[in-house]
Parts: sequence; C-alpha cells; structure tokens
Amino acid sequence: MSPASPPAGPLIQVFGREDSTETRAALRFFKERRLAIQFVDLRRKPMAAGELRRFVDRLGAPALADTACRAWTDAGLGYMRMEPGELSARLLADQRLLRLPLIRIGNGFAAGRDEADWKALLANA
Repeated sequence: MSPASPPAGPLIQVFGREDSTETRAALRFFKERRLAIQFVDLRRKPMAAGELRRFVDRLGAPALADTACRAWTDAGLGYMRMEPGELSARLLADQRLLRLPLIRIGNGFAAGRDEADWKALLANA
C-alpha cells in the first residue's frame, strides 16, 4: 500500500475567516483542484503588517477594503475620503474591513471572491 501523494502544484495561502462564506468558497475551490492550501484564520491570527503591505503594494489599498461590510459602516467610513496610506493603516488596525478572502499564490495576489482571477493566478504559477 503506497502512501497518499502530496497535493501537486504551488502552495496557496488563503487569508480569511472560517465564518466567511467567501473564504469557504475559496477553500472549496482550491480543494476541488487538489492543491496544497495554507489557511490563515484572521480571527485567530491577525495578518502581519509586512504581509498586508505586500497585498497593498500589488493590489492597492482601495481594492482590499470591503466598503459594503458592516464594520465599514459602523466605523463611519462611508463618508470619509482617505489617502491610500491612511486606508492601509486603517485596514491593518481593523482587519474586519478587509475584503475576504485574500489569496496569495507565489507572486500573484487576489482579493475577494473572484474565481476567474484565481484561475489566472493558478495558470501563471
């Protein structure tokens, strides 16, 4: 009897929360393709400043902000104009404002539920 072979392909990092339907959809998407996934639950372990900075550098702070979430409206941010540096500082301080899931595959980054973007990242990896 041979041991089960490890999943093929690149390592995929998924940052999100277990209670997020978008995060669960991303995990299911990659598991269906039998890829190695490293899941980081932001509720248990907040994202490091350097990691968030990498996402901001690649995608921009506005692409990472979930302007439709309840935390955004509760903080009164819907009526504020912020520079990207100020917005990224707010995202680091309150990670409930992030658009989930955040996906990293090698040097490719994606934010939010976008299966077409995930497929493009896998093709480039």
